[in-house]
Amino acid sequence: MRSTGLMSPPTLASRPLGGRLSGAGGGVMMAVGSMSCVQLGLALSAHLLDQLGALGIVGLRLAWAGVLLLILVRPRPRDFTGKDLLACIALGVVTAGLMMLFMLAIARIPLGTASALEFLGPLTVSVLKPGGRRRWAVLAAIGVVLLTRPWTGGIDPAGLGFALGAAASWGIYILLTQHVGDRVTGLSGLAVSIPVAGIVALLAAGSSVLHAVTWPLLAVMLALAALHPMLPFSLELLALRRLTASAFGTLMSLEPAIALLAGLLVLGQIPSAAAAAGILFVVIAGIGATRTGARTPQPHDDRDATPVPARGAS
Repeated sequence: MRSTGLMSPPTLASRPLGGRLSGAGGGVMMAVGSMSCVQLGLALSAHLLDQLGALGIVGLRLAWAGVLLLILVRPRPRDFTGKDLLACIALGVVTAGLMMLFMLAIARIPLGTASALEFLGPLTVSVLKPGGRRRWAVLAAIGVVLLTRPWTGGIDPAGLGFALGAAASWGIYILLTQHVGDRVTGLSGLAVSIPVAGIVALLAAGSSVLHAVTWPLLAVMLALAALHPMLPFSLELLALRRLTASAFGTLMSLEPAIALLAGLLVLGQIPSAAAAAGILFVVIAGIGATRTGARTPQPHDDRDATPVPARGAS
């Protein structure tokens, strides 16, 4: 082929993967991937509730995820300032609280009701954060209500309290994750916060979980820990480097829609007209959050590049 002397515009296929994953578009892909992993992890964990209980499942998954991150990332103390280390520890405590409170909530109230109440956390972040786009948050909130229809389920006072506690934890989790992601290189912050979360959750579960554990069950929990929470939390941390907390909070409203679609495709559960309308609302809100939620790029931002430890390094 003869050269025309003009440079052809790059096609999507020719762009580097890193370029396609940068900015708001990459952040959305990571957020959706995270939510999909969460739903699959919850579905696969459901049959273990009778064996381990809600707190036992959360504790073992977080503990295994912490071990995996410590081995793979190998955070070094010199990479953290004192304030950054405290932020990572706080994120770990909040992460444990978020997962435990939500599991305790769904043991007492319907999952849809708990999901709608829990979304109040990121919705509040989306509305109150400076620069937040309230129209997208309101649209997403309407979609979540249509999807979950919380008025159809009875509200247990304890379940309501746990769900609202999970909502508060989720809002704080978003802000802390963005702070840690901005301050700490690569996944080092997560490699500190998740082990802390595992310790907190195991202490909360108590010794009863140890009596129910078998070697095959430990192997199953290891695989589930990689699927959820290790992979979703890693994707969320990277997504929050590309999106504002407001946009990320609005995008989280897609999670009930993903759960409903999974029920349709995997379990044959046909959504009602209200649920279908809810999917449309949250998708529109997600698109709106994407178009207005990109964070301002920082020059020479290489925080995503987690250094691979040298072979034989301590």
